[in-house]
Amino acid sequence: MRTFDQSTIQHIAEQLEMAEASRQQISQLSASYPDMTVDDSYAIQSAWTALKHASGRRSIGAKVGLTSRAMQAAVGIDEPDFGVLLDDMLLPDNVVPASRFIEPRVEVELAFVLERDLCGPGIGACQVLDATAYVMPALEFIDARIQRIDPVTGRTRRVLDTIADNAANAALMLGGNPIRPGSVDLRWCGALLSRNGLIEETGIAAGVLNHPANGVAWLANRLAREGRKLSAGDIVLSGSFTRPLLLAAGDVVHADFGRLGSLSFRLA
Repeated sequence: MRTFDQSTIQHIAEQLEMAEASRQQISQLSASYPDMTVDDSYAIQSAWTALKHASGRRSIGAKVGLTSRAMQAAVGIDEPDFGVLLDDMLLPDNVVPASRFIEPRVEVELAFVLERDLCGPGIGACQVLDATAYVMPALEFIDARIQRIDPVTGRTRRVLDTIADNAANAALMLGGNPIRPGSVDLRWCGALLSRNGLIEETGIAAGVLNHPANGVAWLANRLAREGRKLSAGDIVLSGSFTRPLLLAAGDVVHADFGRLGSLSFRLA
């Protein structure tokens, strides 16, 4: 249930847009608005996306977050969250400018590229695999336009803040070897994430709701509540199977997906 009126939603969306452009974070919404709900957060996210569309940006898909039980328990929810991918978020496998981020972190994921629409409810992993053209290695860059930690109180931000902040999404990178979804057991696709030559994180895709296709299925069913669907051509980041790695300018990052190839970049 929403508690915010449309003018409040629009005002916060404009604040987020300014925070991203200026790289100056805003205060935690969940602290400023104690009656805020998840529906309010998604309404803010939608209003911010509408501002992006009005400026000429185009949606290219979606991301699923908070797919592990441990992360859900940590933030006090019982389902994942989602955000919108936009065309200018897609980065080349090369040098990434640090200037586009505030507090950049990176996560390892599998990206599903759809060849047919997915319209819930009732979507399961098999329908996702059947509707997918190919799966490929991906890195998601996450950021914080809303303060992660309040500098005065030390309070950490809540999932309500993260959802409003486009589920923390800031950019993505695709690469490696695209594969047909039935050619390997996606549950056992793994990755080694290294920074400056040292392995920082490892994981396998089964950490995403027992199968990464389940993340996409959850999203298709969740969007159906609002009369929306996933469309042919959409890129869907199915959920991270490593913890987010905090980055600093000068870092060189390499993600080794084994037989699926690798992705590398330098944050400059």
